[in-house]
Amino acid sequence: MFTKLTLTNFKTWRNCPDIHLAPVTMILGANSSGKSTLLQSLLLLKQTAASPDRTIHLNLGGDEVNDYFNFGSFDDVLTRNVSPREFGIALSIKYHETSKRDSGLMKIVYNQFVDLELAYRKTSVGAPIVQTLAMRGKDGAFRLERGEKGAYRLFIDDEPSIGQSRSFAPERSIALSAEALQKLGPDAAAVAQDLSLVLRRELEAIAYLGPLRKKPERDYAWNRSRPGLLGADGSGVMNALLASVYAKGETTQDMQSVLSGGAKEDSNDLLKEVSTWLNRMGVAEKIELKQLGYSSRYELIVHKDGIAANLRDVGIGVSQVLPVLTLAYFAKRGSTVLLEEPEIHLHPLAQSVLAELFVKVAKERGIQFIVETHSEHIFRRMQTLIATGKAKVADCQMYFVKRAKADARLTTLELDEFGSVKNWPDKFFGDSLGEAREQALARLARMRKLANAG
Repeated sequence: MFTKLTLTNFKTWRNCPDIHLAPVTMILGANSSGKSTLLQSLLLLKQTAASPDRTIHLNLGGDEVNDYFNFGSFDDVLTRNVSPREFGIALSIKYHETSKRDSGLMKIVYNQFVDLELAYRKTSVGAPIVQTLAMRGKDGAFRLERGEKGAYRLFIDDEPSIGQSRSFAPERSIALSAEALQKLGPDAAAVAQDLSLVLRRELEAIAYLGPLRKKPERDYAWNRSRPGLLGADGSGVMNALLASVYAKGETTQDMQSVLSGGAKEDSNDLLKEVSTWLNRMGVAEKIELKQLGYSSRYELIVHKDGIAANLRDVGIGVSQVLPVLTLAYFAKRGSTVLLEEPEIHLHPLAQSVLAELFVKVAKERGIQFIVETHSEHIFRRMQTLIATGKAKVADCQMYFVKRAKADARLTTLELDEFGSVKNWPDKFFGDSLGEAREQALARLARMRKLANAG
């Protein structure tokens, strides 16, 4: 689980304070305030760690198939008018071992940590390059510093440099090169490799769903292959649902791992869980999948008020929230799920139920949710969950982002044990009091005008 994120000179975040991340973290604020950038920084490291080129320092994107986000150039990421021309990303991770309880639920025990600090500059040709890399765990700390002519100095803990070489250049921002590991010696190299492995594993376990989701189709083709990722637009939802219903007997290692990190029972219940939450939202009683004759095409049927209708023929809200609900149970246990505007096209009641989803799934499956949202209804329900004791303040971190000219500013919302906000930001959800006052004055003025006219 990611526990802290810090950005320096990263887009609108010139001097970002430490952002402490909880099992459920909500980021609220106005449009173009810098909320999405916080999620994008994690995606940048994720797509870098997944790059097929191990020598790459930072993958700014451009591959529409494999990359999550196209960041453009180094200068597009760097905050304007800064010196030195350098941006940084720092994060902390707590990782865990799991054991199964008698009830079948997974018990998560956090007992290790990894801290990562990165600073980037650009080369003479404009490519981003690691200027400094620092990794730290309980068994040791390692640091690389780029010096003259591209040579990197290697450090262990707080000791003086043990060597310098161009061949010590880091790989994918999170790993030391073979030459650097050899210089460390076998014991220290094993620790460094373990740290890199944890970082890569946590970044790979990030699942992302963006604000623009694929429109529903009348039917879908499925070749009974293993489901892939859901995709940033949720385009893989039907593959996941179909596999959970029609491929229960197929036990290939790929399908097991992609569906639920090896927990087959999760895949069998995927459609049931999604139906349950749609019912709680009041948008459908259940959904089912139907094969069209003996073909390889299937349709999704939505049941509500005694009527069964094709997904294409019901309100757009069902198809837009379907990826959110599916991803909550599709992602591997212990994953981090990044969501942008999960509430899109949902009515207020349905939006508020999403808060319950986040809290419940975080507890039961160890999923970490980092949610960028404009929804007052999700936030209000989260307050209610805290007030009723169904959620703990420590497990629900809330932030408000606003702009101060060109820079983003972060406010940590301080909630008490009853869910009340101690430091309510100005115009947090618009100016409701101002609207009410203006309505009252307008009503009074019109009543006086009507009375005078009579």
